[in-house]
Amino acid sequence: MELKELGRTGVKVPEIGIGVWRYSGGIEPLRAGIAMGATLIDTAEIYGTEDVVGQAVSGIRDRVFIATKVSGQHLRYDEVLRAAEASLQRLRTNYIDLYQIHWPGNVVPIQETMRAMETLVDRGLVRYLGVSNFSVEELHRARLAMAKYPLVSNQVLYNLNRREIEPQLLPYCEANGITVIAYTPLDDGRLARHSQYPRNAQGQQALEWVAAQTGKTMAQVALNWCVWRPSIIAIPKSNSAARVVENCGASGWRLTREQYELLSRAFQAV
Repeated sequence: MELKELGRTGVKVPEIGIGVWRYSGGIEPLRAGIAMGATLIDTAEIYGTEDVVGQAVSGIRDRVFIATKVSGQHLRYDEVLRAAEASLQRLRTNYIDLYQIHWPGNVVPIQETMRAMETLVDRGLVRYLGVSNFSVEELHRARLAMAKYPLVSNQVLYNLNRREIEPQLLPYCEANGITVIAYTPLDDGRLARHSQYPRNAQGQQALEWVAAQTGKTMAQVALNWCVWRPSIIAIPKSNSAARVVENCGASGWRLTREQYELLSRAFQAV
């Protein structure tokens, strides 16, 4: 498994992690991924999956990088602290590696929320701070509101079919040392399987061609495209241990620039 630096922290995380939104696979797929090097697991208080993540990492906590999120409904100072403490209990751990604001809010001042997030780091309950679904403007405001610690990541929707972050958000993150954590990198499975009625026939044809050329699966090619840039990691989800292992096979090799650009053209940017 290839590792990438998280923000500018010096800490390395796997470029293919595991997401657990809408997850119902139990412990085994998570353990299978960890064994393959996908030691970053991303969850959230609203997913209802922190418990199973806690069970999966029991006895191997020091090998796993746990990311979770505070709900966009819990952004008051005291609410953030309570949410983090509840997540710690469900995760059965005494610290969270990456704590993220799940959605930006427009009611609570960002300064209040970020003060709470930094308090969690001060108390040793959280190691690093990130956000999710933040625009360039929202990222900028959040960074200005932080007094002690850097913002290391922004978790956003990104895959071959959904590339809205490319014109502005991705360049901003790259310029400011913010890791992009791509969720739904297989577009809910659309990029992992052959379809008689694909959303993008030209794109599917290119994906199939590159898969045949590289000897990889469509899912592995789509994920490798997603993490091709140094600043991006991906967190695919699967309820199947076999699929998780397959997803891990997206790392350890690279598309050529020609293959990357062919896919980029076939799936036209939004």
